[in-house]
Amino acid sequence: MNNRQIRLAARPVGVPKPSDWKFIDEPVGEPADGEVLVKVLYLSLDPAMRGWMNEGKSYIRPVAIDEVMRAGGVGVVVASKSDRFKVGDHVVGTLNVQTHALVPEKALTRIDPRLAPLPVYLSVLGMPGMTAYFGLLDVGQPKEGNTVVVSGAAGAVGAVVGQIAKIKGCRVVGIAGGADKCRYVVEELGFDAAIDYKTDDVKKALRATCEKGIDVYFDNVGGDILDAALAHLAFKARVVICGAISQYNNTTPIVGPANYLSLLVNRARMEGMIVFDYADRYAEAAREMAGWMQAGKLKSREDVVDGLDTFPDRLLMLFKGENQGKLVLRVASA
Repeated sequence: MNNRQIRLAARPVGVPKPSDWKFIDEPVGEPADGEVLVKVLYLSLDPAMRGWMNEGKSYIRPVAIDEVMRAGGVGVVVASKSDRFKVGDHVVGTLNVQTHALVPEKALTRIDPRLAPLPVYLSVLGMPGMTAYFGLLDVGQPKEGNTVVVSGAAGAVGAVVGQIAKIKGCRVVGIAGGADKCRYVVEELGFDAAIDYKTDDVKKALRATCEKGIDVYFDNVGGDILDAALAHLAFKARVVICGAISQYNNTTPIVGPANYLSLLVNRARMEGMIVFDYADRYAEAAREMAGWMQAGKLKSREDVVDGLDTFPDRLLMLFKGENQGKLVLRVASA
């Protein structure tokens, strides 16, 4: 039995291209003591992957040239030399872009497909949900009645941020690209308003929808939209820097905020967050969000696409805004 892998062949310059990837088939290995062999079922496609492909200091080491591309995934145990996992268990962890993964037992978490569909464990109950939960509640610290603005509002993180803010009694404005996404966050997710950055003047729309200013701004995109939000902060506002998808494929230096003095004038705070810092509290967040889902207060939407070999093209959907919800790649059926 062979393991199909997609490896990083070169450091991308700008948008990743086909020659940046290498497709490899090699025999599936046998687990050593304390390891399990996992058949990969689903992989999480995330904007952060673009940063992992770059050389240089970051919050996590870059993927090495000729290394299997890093990815979170869900799979089923097909061989085990672990006391913690048996054949047939469903697990989530860093499985990478391949059909089979040999993984140390400590790097996996058992999940129950009876409680939620497997892709949800890569969405609301996975890294995007954890990012939204801790980024908003721990860093953004919303208070009832606050105005919360989130960019990338129809994306995997932004959609959860807005819904949690509503649960906490906030007024929520989402920024998204296109009429369909704006309609989705208002009509299906319950946001109070949406701004279409493709057709609206974002600065004017923020003034119209946030008359008393922005108390919490959750940034997923960076660039001009971050600047527009900084220009309309309320006193003691909190700005959460989660991502900057507008900048990830730049071939020129990243553009920083021009309106940063608004932080001084408004005595505001801007803070970056990395979800891995909260790993010891994931179970706490998962319990609370699962409860909200069961109560109908928190919705999850996954955009599931098929085929390991389509990974290079499917990843680009994130940077074109083509995905509708959390983008998940189905590698195999359960």
